[in-house]
Amino acid sequence: MPWYKKSKKSFQPSQTFAFFIPTHIAAGPLGIGAELNPDVGPEGSNGGGGFTIVNRGIVSRQPEPSGVSTATPGFEDTIMEHQREVPLDRPNERSGLIARDLSLVGQRKPEVRNEEDNQDRGNLAERPPQAPVENKSQVVHPGENAQETAQSGGSKAAGRDWKNTAIGVVGIASDIAMGVAEAFSPLKATLATISAVYAQYQGTAAVKDKIESLALRIATLEKVFAKSTDDEAEKTRREEIQTKFTTIEETLRSFSQKSLISRVADHVKDNEDVSGLLEDLREAINDYQMVQQMAIYDQGCKLILVAERATLNTFRQAQGAEYRHVGRKGCLKGTRRTVLDEIELWARDFAKLPVYWLNGLAGTGKSTIAQTIAERMFAEGQLGASFFCSRGFEDRSTLHFIFPTIAIQLARKYPEFRSVFVPLVQSDPGIAYESLYNQMDKLIVGPLKKSSISITIVIDALDECKDEEPASAILSVLARFVTQVPKVKFFLTGRPEPRIREGFRLPLLVDATNTFVLHEVQTNEINSDIQQFFESSFLELAFRHTGLDNWPTKEQLNLLCKRAAGLFVYAVATVKFINTQSFHPRDRLDLLLQLPDSTVHEGKTKFNPSTSLDSLYRSILQEAFSHAGAEGDPRIHSILSAVILAANPLSPSAISTLLGINPDYVTPPLLSIHSLLILHEDINKPVQPFHKSFPDFITDPTRCTNQRFYISSSHHLELLVCCLNLMNNTLEKNMCQLPGAVNNSEVHDLQERADKKISQALQYACRSWYKHLVNEPTANRHEITSALCCFLEKKFLFWLEVLSVLGALRNAVDALKIVAEWLE
Repeated sequence: MPWYKKSKKSFQPSQTFAFFIPTHIAAGPLGIGAELNPDVGPEGSNGGGGFTIVNRGIVSRQPEPSGVSTATPGFEDTIMEHQREVPLDRPNERSGLIARDLSLVGQRKPEVRNEEDNQDRGNLAERPPQAPVENKSQVVHPGENAQETAQSGGSKAAGRDWKNTAIGVVGIASDIAMGVAEAFSPLKATLATISAVYAQYQGTAAVKDKIESLALRIATLEKVFAKSTDDEAEKTRREEIQTKFTTIEETLRSFSQKSLISRVADHVKDNEDVSGLLEDLREAINDYQMVQQMAIYDQGCKLILVAERATLNTFRQAQGAEYRHVGRKGCLKGTRRTVLDEIELWARDFAKLPVYWLNGLAGTGKSTIAQTIAERMFAEGQLGASFFCSRGFEDRSTLHFIFPTIAIQLARKYPEFRSVFVPLVQSDPGIAYESLYNQMDKLIVGPLKKSSISITIVIDALDECKDEEPASAILSVLARFVTQVPKVKFFLTGRPEPRIREGFRLPLLVDATNTFVLHEVQTNEINSDIQQFFESSFLELAFRHTGLDNWPTKEQLNLLCKRAAGLFVYAVATVKFINTQSFHPRDRLDLLLQLPDSTVHEGKTKFNPSTSLDSLYRSILQEAFSHAGAEGDPRIHSILSAVILAANPLSPSAISTLLGINPDYVTPPLLSIHSLLILHEDINKPVQPFHKSFPDFITDPTRCTNQRFYISSSHHLELLVCCLNLMNNTLEKNMCQLPGAVNNSEVHDLQERADKKISQALQYACRSWYKHLVNEPTANRHEITSALCCFLEKKFLFWLEVLSVLGALRNAVDALKIVAEWLE
């Protein structure tokens, strides 16, 4: 007989269900509910495996009689052990410890307890005794037959193991909900319905993981919702999440009310739908926790002493490297679930390997996933620091900025870390310029050992950093220290380039790393995510434009997904190409699909016989500059060169000033290829390629065969001349009109003066002119030498003065060294 037929009482989803696995995570008694017991038929007889729903009533917290315990003692001992060892104000450690032992649920036999043990257990619970209610049905406990079943083996045993685990976790969540019922009753109702649904539907491993994750996330809300608040903003946030919970609960309830025939017929689809609803619930909790954690972080920053803040602000660090940098986006809701869930489970369980490498080819979405993981870890209070490398920014592509920047973030967030870090750098500020080994040892490992915090550190796109070592220099250092900080986990992403692969193969790191190969995820799953991305993007376009009813067609959508071939960056570029102000989206999509597939120079980015990034880039460039007037216009080439070759991203206004081109002419060519660029409406904000594969393409003559668009290294010299001419024409003494005989640190509005008096283009020229001084044969070497001599003879001191104001005097040393080598 099916297990859901073995109950002596019909299953009512509107009831509150508190599963029998007892926990003491939340204060307050278990409520009226039901108990699910495996492997027991009616009246406790063996029914061939399943669950018995037993009318429980109010669970008594009186000491149990001697003999066989009426609980699952192994799991309960584990939970109580965590509670003794981990304070409530450190939920991330507490949740991680619970997650570590969830697999123990239903796998231990009941043990004999004496009266003294039971009395201790009751004291630890710290719950007032409740009047016992007579139990008219035989109680058989989860896990009682688990060991015998496990020994016999088979899929049947495995199925029961996951059910025991899942029910135990939902039991935890239900128990938590009882403790916060008065503060947040929708939470209790939602968990009761989840319990009902999963008592009726068989689950999968993925569903089990979601239940575990959800239960632990709800555990972190316990203390928050149990407290009243007078803050109006907080009340509004609680009302919003209450509405979301109620809506999700109502939808979930419909699954538990379906008939047996409907459940059997719709089993697969229902599992997917319920999984999606659990994801919605997780997102609602995540959104709320993000605001909570941000408030905690901001409050903590306010408590930093003035002297400490000055030390942190002036210490060497990369700008815009943290996950909260404006313009960085995470995964579209509902996509990349498999990899995100796996990473989250890894991050919570500190018994797992300390390093995680998300390995993926260019454009497969590594940075987007890293952003989402950082957001989720921050919401749970587990994110220690993040560093998003970028080849387009000098500081974010320099290895020696990574560890100092991470250390600064940790110091701002954790007072115990800051108390060690600040005196250290005050006594030796030069640490920031020492070797990577010394940086890691002194700035991170030392303070972490003394602070004992449990965190996850995210470093994205290691392949974007300049590194000449055969094995990644960062990974080589990490390998030597990772075992010294057992409460720290490192989440890293990077292409499988030779030096990255060799780094993870180092003997000290290979056994400490879990690797997820992103481009080896099942094709149907990736295609489903890309299709969801296309559908969401096209719905947004249809909302903003007329004449897009029933657009695109199913055939068009399928063709786009096929051409994307699992590459998310292709999908993003396609949507940006279609979404333009100058043309109707329908026409742009038709044009893109009508372009002939090129099979020439597909290069390494060829993912199937007919589709490549190169063919997309070629079609976008040809379409953008095929109109009359663009043919042969050298200014377009110069503008593209400034975008691609700039040492740091330039804004359209800075490009105009640097190249001496009318501002009205700079923006239109950039808008023509905005599907390849991150372009803002504000012309004073920097423009840059949306993905590094585009600069790779346009600077490679074997891939970009059209000389109209190909950008060679000789174009660096054009930018060099522009920088020298701009400095020769505009640099002058005391440009910021600083008072005499004062240090820069004594000028309170120094930054404002610099921004007002020194244009973006001039700042770039002063910082980066020498980086374009490449050893390339050129016909205008005389022009370069003449401009360089004028600069050194007449503007040298004014240049040093500007560098001093900008805090970039070290650039002068590098510049003079490169000039000397070039002149030899």
